[in-house]
Amino acid sequence: MTLTAPSIDAAEDVAQAKPRIRVWRWVTGTVFTLFAIQFAHFLVTNERFEWPVVWEYLFDKSIMEGIRTTLTLWLVVIVLGTVAGVCVALAKLSSYAPSRWLATAYVSVFVAIPPLVQLIFWFNLAYLQPEISIRIPFGPVFHSWPTNVVISTWTAAVLALAIVESAYMSEIIRGGILGVDAGQTEASKAVGFGSGVTFFKIIVPQALRIILPAWGTRLVTVLKATSLVSIVALTDLLRSVQEIYNVTYQTIPLLLVACFWYLVMVTVLTTVRNQLERRFSRGHDVGGPARTGRVRTARRQANRVAVDG
Repeated sequence: MTLTAPSIDAAEDVAQAKPRIRVWRWVTGTVFTLFAIQFAHFLVTNERFEWPVVWEYLFDKSIMEGIRTTLTLWLVVIVLGTVAGVCVALAKLSSYAPSRWLATAYVSVFVAIPPLVQLIFWFNLAYLQPEISIRIPFGPVFHSWPTNVVISTWTAAVLALAIVESAYMSEIIRGGILGVDAGQTEASKAVGFGSGVTFFKIIVPQALRIILPAWGTRLVTVLKATSLVSIVALTDLLRSVQEIYNVTYQTIPLLLVACFWYLVMVTVLTTVRNQLERRFSRGHDVGGPARTGRVRTARRQANRVAVDG
């Protein structure tokens, strides 16, 4: 009995084989498409959305002022929350036990209490402490201010959101630092680098790749959380919309205006976050559909090379 090798034509057919048709994917895709068309039809044909009113107020001056307040508050909270989060994370990683205990208690308390509760608490701080003063503990008072003057609506909003953000950021940063392999520190010390150089030149650049995805998610979360400040009458985007529809009673179209601008801002932030993740993930396997396509193409090319060889 004589064995014959497979022909080159058969091998080429296997290398160039097309993926099989998956019926259920076509079925689910068709169903989703029908739902999308139905939803679009609902948006366009339902007169109660009052789209002319939406276009009328989309670039209204008060709406633009509300957006400016929202973005300013978001930026201040992100900066203060990130800086404070770094300090709390380092305290929690410290070898000094009291600082670890204090940082752990800080995170446990402010992660557990909802942001809205903290916002209302800070806004009503004057009930507990009518005056804020500079003094020696249990000694004379050098100067004091009314709490309602120091803790304004703006200050209460910044304090509440920044404290919550710092607690979450501390855990994100701590997780990123701990995610760097311990061998990196040992290798750095082996070549004679000091602790400062090791941390800032070796650990931090590698930790950023781990920190950025979660930090980018917090950017979006904080932006949406700024809408809570409307409850203490700070004129952000949502409060601006509320002040208009409380007069015109056009609630739904004005809420659509707010939804549109939140969607725009979140989309921009998400795009920036994705670009940062790609930049800091260079040289690492990030997976995803794009990688799957590249792997499939590489395999086909390898098969062709094997056949030609």
